[in-house]
Amino acid sequence: MPALANQHPAVELWRFRHVLASLTARELRIRYKQSFLGVGWAICVPMSMMLVFTFVFTRAVKLEQGMQLDMPYALFAYAGLLPWTFFASGLNGCVNSLVANRNLVTKVYFPREVLPLSAIGSSFVDFCVATSVLVVLIFYFHVFGDWTFKPSAAILFLPVIVGVQTIMMGGLGMLLAMGNLFYRDVRQIFSVVIQLWMFATNVVYPLRTDDGWVGRLVSINPMTPIIDAYRSCLFDGRLPVGSPFLFATVFAVVVLVVGWTCFHRAGFLFAERI
Repeated sequence: MPALANQHPAVELWRFRHVLASLTARELRIRYKQSFLGVGWAICVPMSMMLVFTFVFTRAVKLEQGMQLDMPYALFAYAGLLPWTFFASGLNGCVNSLVANRNLVTKVYFPREVLPLSAIGSSFVDFCVATSVLVVLIFYFHVFGDWTFKPSAAILFLPVIVGVQTIMMGGLGMLLAMGNLFYRDVRQIFSVVIQLWMFATNVVYPLRTDDGWVGRLVSINPMTPIIDAYRSCLFDGRLPVGSPFLFATVFAVVVLVVGWTCFHRAGFLFAERI
């Protein structure tokens, strides 16, 4: 064990990749155990939110024309809600990942990074399942609507966007898991922050970066260029805008390095603080 503990964290994590896979599968089993819909809930959550926002912005408030969208609003909303649901559910799972696995942390040796990463892994499975609805929506509006889907080579860039988002989630997830272990208020605070964060991101409506303090807030929000990148590659047939997406990529890498370093260095305190 001491020899393993002295290895580089990335090498050590790779050696315990089977533990990561097992814990990810366990997260999914626990989440959908004795559930009538099972993994179908991965589809219901973003789908129901899309239906609510579509009603609000196209029927109750009538903002669709003011948004100047070049696609059906339902498609615009779902393309934002899909990665955002992955982001929010993954980080929500990370926050409590150490506290919820008290016995594993105190009695079993393995890289503790596995716990928040398994929460992200299970949310990624849900993300992949929910993507099927996006495919159905694209087909529906292309065939039965006035909108035309024009696939392009830019779609091949989507795995890079997912990778950048996942890297950022990994760093934030480790910081949140560690913070909640030391200060249990973190979980409650984050549940509020993640709701506010959604409305400071272009998830269900486009946001301008040149609109005073709101624009400045949007411009430093790394999730905005990431969600823009999904829509650009899928619907506009072009790669994401260079500077904003580059900022999000650099931010994701920095957060991962900081989160992993802090998490690894504080690991020896986890058992006594839990």
